[in-house]
Amino acid sequence: MASSPPAKDKPVSSPLPGLLLLLSATTGLVDAVSVLGLGKVFTANMTGNIVFLGFALAQTPGFSIATTLVALLTFSVGAFIGGRTGQTFGKKPLRHWLVVAASIEAGLLWIAAIVSLFFDPKGLGPQWALLSIIALTAIAMGFRNATIRQLKVPDLTTTVLTLTITGIAADSRLAGGSAPNLMRRIAAIVAILAGACVGAIMVTRIGLAFPLAVAGFIVFAGTILCVQHPAAAKPHDL
Repeated sequence: MASSPPAKDKPVSSPLPGLLLLLSATTGLVDAVSVLGLGKVFTANMTGNIVFLGFALAQTPGFSIATTLVALLTFSVGAFIGGRTGQTFGKKPLRHWLVVAASIEAGLLWIAAIVSLFFDPKGLGPQWALLSIIALTAIAMGFRNATIRQLKVPDLTTTVLTLTITGIAADSRLAGGSAPNLMRRIAAIVAILAGACVGAIMVTRIGLAFPLAVAGFIVFAGTILCVQHPAAAKPHDL
């Protein structure tokens, strides 16, 4: 009697979508700090900064060339570091890469939280604290964006939603599509929305340090939980 072929191992699901949804919520926290507490500047959304820079160049009141340039340049620095980190750790077990990335991002956010204790959001001063918080959070977000880009998880960029919202409409069944990843796309929108709402409450009622500290905690704690997953013991398929 011929023996039956060995059963194939069941594919191991990925822990990344859940982690990236958590990170999406922290984007709302960081954007609340930067837009509501640091003047009209984004440290996670560079499209918004390009627009703000255009307003500043047109000498529109309330917009600063200096702060938007600092955000753009330091975000690029963070993205460069994130790219190099991915090249270094991409072929190692995923958990090594994720823990290093989370440690860097959370560390930057926690340092920004400490600096914010010396900052007055109403007077936007002193200048060194303003620019330091912008730089620290922008480096963290640039680093994250480069890491997420290399992880290549569909529909979860953690920082921008333009393509996500476009995909919901353009790929819908009414438009003749198959509505792929619909719940994931909706969850990404809800996560950033919730983070922004909670972040706004924190910034206006408590200050900047608390939401930055919370964002760093979520990044680090969420990653530590994520890397317990069996799939994190293997290299990520770049």
